[in-house]
Amino acid sequence: MNLESLRDYCLKLPAVTEELPFGPDTLVFKVKGKVFLLTSLDAPKFGFNAKCDPEKAVELREKYPDVLPGYHMNKKHWNTVNVTGSIPSELLFEWVRDSYELVGKSLPKKEQAALSL
Repeated sequence: MNLESLRDYCLKLPAVTEELPFGPDTLVFKVKGKVFLLTSLDAPKFGFNAKCDPEKAVELREKYPDVLPGYHMNKKHWNTVNVTGSIPSELLFEWVRDSYELVGKSLPKKEQAALSL
C-alpha cells in the first residue's frame, strides 16, 4: 500500500469525498461528511489514522507493532497505522473498509441504506 493506492481505494467507496480541512498537509476522507480516515501528506513515514471498534483496536495494537493509538485522535476509537510493509496490504485495506463501515453505520438509517450498509 502507498498513498496513491490508499486514495484510489477510498475514493471508490460509495459517497466518499476527500478534503484538506486541517491545511495542505493532512488528507481527510469522509463518508457523507463524517471522517473515516486521515493521512499526512508530508510525514517522513507513510501511515494513516482509521476508526476502529474499541476492542478490536486494542487487539490490533497488541498484535502489530505498527498499529498505535490514534495520533491526535480519540485513542479509544482510532488507530494510527504505520505502513512499513510488516502488515499485508490486503489487511490494511480491510481496516480502511472497517473504518468506513463503522462511520457509515453511525449515519441516519436513510443514509446508511444508500451506502448498502
